[in-house]
Amino acid sequence: MIPAAFDYAAPASLEEAMALLAGHPDDAKLIAGGHSLLPLMKLRLATPQLLVDLGKIPDLRYIEEKGDHLAIGAMTTHYQVSISEAVRRRAGLLADSAAVVGDMQVRNRGTVGGSLAHADPASDLPAAALALGAQLVARSRSGERVIAAADFFQDIWTSALEPEEILTEVRIPFQDGKAQAYEKFRQRAGDWAIVGAAVSVARRNGTIDRADVILTNVGPTPVRARAVESALQGQPVSPEVVRAAAEQAADGLDPAPELKASPDYKRHLARVLTRRALERALQIS
Repeated sequence: MIPAAFDYAAPASLEEAMALLAGHPDDAKLIAGGHSLLPLMKLRLATPQLLVDLGKIPDLRYIEEKGDHLAIGAMTTHYQVSISEAVRRRAGLLADSAAVVGDMQVRNRGTVGGSLAHADPASDLPAAALALGAQLVARSRSGERVIAAADFFQDIWTSALEPEEILTEVRIPFQDGKAQAYEKFRQRAGDWAIVGAAVSVARRNGTIDRADVILTNVGPTPVRARAVESALQGQPVSPEVVRAAAEQAADGLDPAPELKASPDYKRHLARVLTRRALERALQIS
């Protein structure tokens, strides 16, 4: 449980951090809150020769309303997101999911950018980012590029970030008027989600205009429950419609078994949590 030897740098600016990555493209790792990387280092599953700490870069921590979207700095903590009035008003699903990440200590240290860049399928924020249609901003000395959440998560612990890139900002279109909620099942408080469900529903005149339903920890990346989305499209908002649609949440799922849950149990949880999330979002009892 002791990491391999490594060098450590704490740059004071984004430019300095990008220069460090450019100089060590194959053997450097970024550290934000440290809750994902440090356990892997202790298990020797990650052995970076250089650790670049982003904690002293002040301009990566902010929540701002810009034009038609929220802009959230990558070093903004889960706690800051969960209590932000702007996030709750403009993108309630993100605040909802950030509020149940780990425990209070994790939420006060863990960061939005760190969670998304780590791309753990059991993490709460990737599913929320996908349901919200988020755009992720990556910067390197070569310039800046914007990556859609749908293209960002590629495999377990694998994102679209290049070795020299730093995730600097998350942009979320304003979600005004959408019904949203996140539900997760975990064995103990503070645990990773065994399964989770993020939902975002746009309504028009009592009819469901569009539904985004994304599942946590049932595949190597966040999984879109397309059968549920199709079943809700154009339907009236009613308990019967929601419950019938939620029963299709496990269609096509092939989750990997783990110590805490068999594939069949995960499929059961997908149906239950999807129903709960939709009912809470749409205020259906």
